[in-house]
Amino acid sequence: MVAADRHPHQIVNDEDSSKRRQILDGARKVFMDLGFDGASMGEIARSAGVSKGTLYVYFADKNHLFEAIVEQEAQQRSEVAFNFNPEREVTTTLREFGETWISYVCRPGGGSSIRTVMAIAERMPDVGRRYYEQVLESLINRLAVYLEARTKLGDLKIGDCKMAASQFQLMCQASLFLPYIFQASPPPSAERISEVVESAIRMFLAAYGRK
Repeated sequence: MVAADRHPHQIVNDEDSSKRRQILDGARKVFMDLGFDGASMGEIARSAGVSKGTLYVYFADKNHLFEAIVEQEAQQRSEVAFNFNPEREVTTTLREFGETWISYVCRPGGGSSIRTVMAIAERMPDVGRRYYEQVLESLINRLAVYLEARTKLGDLKIGDCKMAASQFQLMCQASLFLPYIFQASPPPSAERISEVVESAIRMFLAAYGRK
């Protein structure tokens, strides 16, 4: 019996979304374990606990499946809270941004999508470009807008705010992201993240802070 406050179409849509998430979770595990080339639709169906027929109802091939995972990654990134209120003090904003960003990209299991995108970007440039634009560049742009606002208020002296935003993001990743993404080191501790971010802030303000 359908609950009074839920339309039958809503129940169908909820079930459809749940099945789609189930498939994406299974596909993500296969891509992480076997890589893009090693993954097959049969293996993905088994991992997701669905039939191949059901899998093909939702996704035509593994290219479309992986593109959906990239889009999901972008959505999850957009839900990570970054406070770029232009009235906030610079050091606090940079510190919270750096620590939140590194904790997110270096979280346990968080590197599988990035590694797979890097592996297939040459032959699937649209996927690589979309991942960069939706996951990375959009965040750099938001930080750049904040830096521009603080520059206008006189707290910073920056000519190219987008370049400065990219520089700060990369400084926060220094010694943390590459060892993690290439599986040379485990996810960094909160203490290590804080240490690297504080160093990045000092360097950033030495270059762009008002003397």
